[in-house]
Amino acid sequence: MLTSPLESLRVAVVRRTTGLFAFGNDPMARTMDYAGDPGLFGPDSITWEVMGDVSGFVAGIRALLIQAAHPEVVAGVADHSRYREDPLGRLSRTSDYVTATSYGAMPEVEQAVRIVRAAHRRVVGISHRGQPYRADDPSLAAWVHNSLTDSFLACHRAYGARALNDAEADRFVSEQARIGRLLDADPVPETAAELSAWVAEHPAVAPSPGMREAVMFLRQPPLDPAVLVGYQVLASAAVVTVPPRIRAALALRPRPGARYVGLASTRAMRWALASSPRWRQALLRVGAPIDERRFKQKVPFESLEAA
Repeated sequence: MLTSPLESLRVAVVRRTTGLFAFGNDPMARTMDYAGDPGLFGPDSITWEVMGDVSGFVAGIRALLIQAAHPEVVAGVADHSRYREDPLGRLSRTSDYVTATSYGAMPEVEQAVRIVRAAHRRVVGISHRGQPYRADDPSLAAWVHNSLTDSFLACHRAYGARALNDAEADRFVSEQARIGRLLDADPVPETAAELSAWVAEHPAVAPSPGMREAVMFLRQPPLDPAVLVGYQVLASAAVVTVPPRIRAALALRPRPGARYVGLASTRAMRWALASSPRWRQALLRVGAPIDERRFKQKVPFESLEAA
């Protein structure tokens, strides 16, 4: 069967994008065994909508940048992570955690949390400024969790398929707080305003050797050249949304027009990818109605053949 040039282009975008996240085990491989289980959120949540939008690709980069602005958090990453040697593996593991906690049935949520807790117990050390750190410290867990939540919300508001109103933004933050509490993060804000202020004004934010290394890596990760061009557009779109005080600590400046290019890029990705197939998978598990117009991939990482 002949395929139009536009459809061939869409298939190529899907392959390149989903290929970045195919380096781990499927965290929802058995999700249909838990028929009717809504997990932490369910089909009426704001979380399923926000996490299913392509603005999440920008949010992931933003979260990593902001997390790097905390000297003890980034020291733990620098001392214990293999992100330099295995960047796509780490990306897949992070994506798997977000997927499982957002869309998984409760056994899958609990398994994702157990994996993170086990990994965090081994992450202990001393930062460059002589401060001890441990990844399971509630305050450090809060920085990681809250910056991730804030990033998904900020990027959805900047680049999402539709604008969330204030009540919906508060609902999203309150829903995400359930994950933070599972990881013993403290504090975990419950409203969008409290969350954004907590992140933007956090007193621990400061430059560090680990931060400079992480930012350098995030600006130029070892990706295929064709993928790297698109990644850097999304990274520039992410930088625009970072609070000015944190952006200054990271020594980053927004590129002129980056927000508009980011809007155009996320719209193009939405045309190619539509909403996350994980959202559709979760809807199937709970037996909820599915608006098929939202989805172009019916199952995660499906094999797409271009004629």
